[in-house]
Amino acid sequence: MTGAELAAALPAPPAGRVLVGYSGGLDSHVLLHLAWRRYGAARITAVHVHHGLSPNADHWAHHCAAVCTALGIACHIERIDAAAGVGGLEARARTARYAVFARLLTADDLLLLAHHADDQAETLLYRLLRSGVASGMPATRPLGQSRLVRPLLRFPRTALRAYATSERLRWIEDESNAALHADRNYLRHRVLPALRERWPDAVARLGRAAARSATAADLQRELAAIDLAELDERAERVGRSLDLRRLLGLPAHRRDNLLRHWLPVPHAVEPGAAALASLARDLVGAAADAEPLVAWTGGQWRRFRGRLYLLPAEWGMEPAADRGPWRWSPPAPLSLPDGAVLGARAVTGYGLCAGAPLLVRYRSGGERAHPAGRPASNRLKNILQERRLEPWLRDRVPLLERDGRLVAVGDLFICAGAVAGRGETGWLPIWQCPNR
Repeated sequence: MTGAELAAALPAPPAGRVLVGYSGGLDSHVLLHLAWRRYGAARITAVHVHHGLSPNADHWAHHCAAVCTALGIACHIERIDAAAGVGGLEARARTARYAVFARLLTADDLLLLAHHADDQAETLLYRLLRSGVASGMPATRPLGQSRLVRPLLRFPRTALRAYATSERLRWIEDESNAALHADRNYLRHRVLPALRERWPDAVARLGRAAARSATAADLQRELAAIDLAELDERAERVGRSLDLRRLLGLPAHRRDNLLRHWLPVPHAVEPGAAALASLARDLVGAAADAEPLVAWTGGQWRRFRGRLYLLPAEWGMEPAADRGPWRWSPPAPLSLPDGAVLGARAVTGYGLCAGAPLLVRYRSGGERAHPAGRPASNRLKNILQERRLEPWLRDRVPLLERDGRLVAVGDLFICAGAVAGRGETGWLPIWQCPNR
């Protein structure tokens, strides 16, 4: 297999930049070199994500920068923190890496990734063993404002190594790739060699299986969309929800299929068999007054008032330790520790009356409030329950105070005595949660 055949697999140049995911390893170095020849240095930006998980991570970043300098290619290096979060380390690092790619892409750009046929075989086996679903990686899919392409997906790694050797490329070796405790490494070093020994064309066979599974996956997505349309799905302040009773009325295989495709963000990590089993056991079967949570790397499910909520992975965790207060002068936006933003728009004759700057804080417990229009005050906890605010948001709702008195609670209500009068300018608070 020649370099010309590899280069011919690269797509036509986009109107904007060609971003290349560049770890510095053999595969991504080959892709970068092919792109350099195909598009020219000026069109390319190499994106190196510095995970900080290896003692050699700084060395790898320096290596990538040096290679790009030699080729005249722009190199974007971004540090991420994948050490904390939900799910396994490998999955967290992958999620954070793709978030970097998505943020950097504009509508005119294109992202190239260096996955090859051996990677496809590993992915197929990994997903089959993890969740019982035989699905591989798509050759192209949407990402951010544009799309990613895996142009080398049909070529074995031996072809990439032969190209790298013939071009005398220098690459780095990630020591973690040899660690057999990682599932994908075990498949790469132990399982696939054994399969090749019995079936020399095992990688090609698995590639054909992945192509067939892609067709089946399209049908499954279409069925999930049909079922979802009957479940009263709606957007919530954070995430989305659907009618839990109707969901449970579906046959089990269709319910599981829907939940695998109902994701908080496009192409998030799908829930596996363990998460689906936990949903049926721990969430659906929990007591009526319980607040169950089932989380996986890609998101989490919650139950509230007969509805199943789908939330981003970050939500439902412990709220920030910083509880305030923070000084706020509307309408300037105030960023809160959990990623929410408190803003306001000017109105006349209603809303929060203008006056001295406000102090904003989270609940500490025991607060009382007197919503305008009600005859008396009540415990804030009871009012939030009456307002049907989701339990996971009640410790995060911003409380607005002026001169030591509670005057508003998020954008839920203005307190008695704090409403702008007729003809007066008022502020209507806007509590915007990070619905990512």
